[in-house]
Amino acid sequence: MGVKPPSTLSRRTLLTGAAGLAGLTLAGCGTGAQQATEIRFYQTKREVITYIRDLLEDFHTEYPAIQPIHDTSEGTLNGQFVRSSPPDLSLHLYNYEMARFQERGELSDLSDLPAAHNVTESVLEQIKLFPTYPGRMSVLPYSMMSAAVIYNREIFAEHGVDVPTTHSEFIAACETFAAAGITPIYGTWADPWTLAQGLVDYSVGGMVDVISLFQQLREAGADVGPDSPVSFSRTLREPLEKMLTLLPYHQADAKGRNYGDGNNAFANGQAAMYLQGPWALVEIHKINPDAQVGTFPLPMTEDPADNKVRINLDLALWIPEGAQHPSEARELANYLTRPEIQDAYNEHALGFGVRKDAPAVTDPRILDMQPFVDRGAVYQGVSQGIPTTIPFYNYCQDLVFGADLERMLATLDADWARLAQRA
Repeated sequence: MGVKPPSTLSRRTLLTGAAGLAGLTLAGCGTGAQQATEIRFYQTKREVITYIRDLLEDFHTEYPAIQPIHDTSEGTLNGQFVRSSPPDLSLHLYNYEMARFQERGELSDLSDLPAAHNVTESVLEQIKLFPTYPGRMSVLPYSMMSAAVIYNREIFAEHGVDVPTTHSEFIAACETFAAAGITPIYGTWADPWTLAQGLVDYSVGGMVDVISLFQQLREAGADVGPDSPVSFSRTLREPLEKMLTLLPYHQADAKGRNYGDGNNAFANGQAAMYLQGPWALVEIHKINPDAQVGTFPLPMTEDPADNKVRINLDLALWIPEGAQHPSEARELANYLTRPEIQDAYNEHALGFGVRKDAPAVTDPRILDMQPFVDRGAVYQGVSQGIPTTIPFYNYCQDLVFGADLERMLATLDADWARLAQRA
């Protein structure tokens, strides 16, 4: 599960709950802190709020002239920018929502920060999924999450099934488990996001160059349609057709099961495989610390060289052009990107490093994904590249519930073209 930075462990126990958050927020009002410059630090990953709060306290101890105010509110970024009150520094999921501000030049250039020169090429390549601002490195990748098929090592071993590296081997594994009365894949289709980030993204990413697809879609803009040279209809049809053939290998009540159900069921050995990310591994471990699990990419072709793992740039640092205290924000960004700070965070959160000199992961649950990360055999999910104003998660759910594939893809094309025309 990872460890806290040494300074945090040696000085205090964790502060938890609202009282701890309030204590940090109001620290600038206490005796001796009156002269500190307060900067607002915005963070979105709720699972690590306590961990990040401790880092901010450590930073303030080392730099008493700067007091970070830990903002974990769930308000929209758009409202903050519209009101001309963006945070001074943000540690945020790198997604389409924040990329809109990057594209408009509302995020400052971070290319002069020391950490900017040590990001791996494969991670820099993933930034191209979204539109960027010319001449700027507007976001500084901080942590990468890698997701794949989670599998029960004991069930695989008991039935003599090796980790599949081709699509036909994967189908054969599913058939073996089904014949033995074991659910091959546990589905949580009641939560649309689990379908989008799992079954859909894995199927598409295993066959499609996702970055190239979105670069072409942006160029085509309002001209995207079922019959255009580039479209969702043309590119996603084959992988989604293949995906639909996997539905019978899920349990009968997959339509009514949610993410929590899936974690509990898989932790208790009720399925051989589960298409989820490392966040689920944390929950599975809480339920059953003895569960023997591993991960492998979903193979969608007959060539093992095509296998890749899905990644998120789970957290990235950025400083708005409108930050009130950009110099202090840069000081905090430099602190957070110190190798000993960044590496300890990634170990704690089951993340992969984004620096060229980042250590390899050691947790056995995600260890098998390291070779794919090392050689850049990664992709961001197609669901990540679609604006949130398009209800793609719902479309994915409709599809596995029986909606017509051609109609769904045509709708997606029309949605994309309509947004491009407005822009």
